[in-house]
Amino acid sequence: MKIFFTILFVFILSTSLTFAKDMRFIQVTDIKYSNSNAQAFETFIEEINKQKDVEFVVFNGDNISKPNVDELKSFLDKIKKLNKPFYFVLGDKDVNKHKKLSKEEYLKIIKKQFRKYKPESNNYIFEKDDFIFIVVDGSKDVIPSTNGYYKEDTLNWLENQLNLYSDKNIIIFQHFPLIPPSEKETYYTFKPEKYLEILSKHKNIKAIISGHFGINKEITVNGINHISTEAFPTYRVIDIIDYETQNPVIWAELKEIK
Repeated sequence: MKIFFTILFVFILSTSLTFAKDMRFIQVTDIKYSNSNAQAFETFIEEINKQKDVEFVVFNGDNISKPNVDELKSFLDKIKKLNKPFYFVLGDKDVNKHKKLSKEEYLKIIKKQFRKYKPESNNYIFEKDDFIFIVVDGSKDVIPSTNGYYKEDTLNWLENQLNLYSDKNIIIFQHFPLIPPSEKETYYTFKPEKYLEILSKHKNIKAIISGHFGINKEITVNGINHISTEAFPTYRVIDIIDYETQNPVIWAELKEIK
C-alpha cells in the first residue's frame, strides 16, 4: 500500500510539473523613431516576425523622436507589418499638447490605425493566461520634461488593480523607472515614495520593466525585479519560466538587431 501511494504521489507531482508553462515576449524601448532609423526599425519588425514563440511585443515609451502626428503615423505604418500582438507605453518624447499631440490624440491615432487595439486609456491591463500585465503611464503632456511623474489618480487606479488581482502574478510596464539605474537626476521619477509604498503591500509583483535611462540594469528591491533596458536598436527578450506557479523565474536577455 505504501508503494502504491508513493507511486501515486510521484505521478501527481510529475503531472503538475508537466503543466507548468513558459511564456516569452519582447520589450523594446526608446526607439525614438524618425526617418534616420526607419530602416533599422523595419529590420527589427522582420526579425521579430520570424520568432514563432513570441506572445507579444511591448513598445515601452519614447516610441517616436518628437511629438509629431506625421511621425507617429509613419511609426504605426511600420508596425502594421508586425505579426504579433503589441502594446504601447508613453514616454516623455511621445506627447505634448502644445505641439498638438496630447495623450488623448496619441491614443486616438493608434485606435484609428488599429481598429482592434483594445486599451481605452494609457493606463491599462492585459492578461495572458493567469499572468496579469499592467501598463502605468508616467508621462506629462502639459509641461513635458525628462522626469517621470505618476499622478495620484494613476496611483489610485494602480492600487485598485493590484487589490483586484491579488491572487495573480503581475508584471508592470512603465517608461520611467522607480529605482534609478544611474545617477542622472534629470531622468529621475518625481516623488516615487507613494508608488513604492503601494508596491510594498503586494508580494505578487514579479517585475517592473522600464527604459528611459538608456541603460541595461536589473535591481531587485523587496522581491521585485526592476529591469531597465537599453535604447533601440537593442531589445529585450523576456522569458517567464513556470509562469503558472507562484514563483515563476524571469529571465531577461538583451539582444541587438542582426
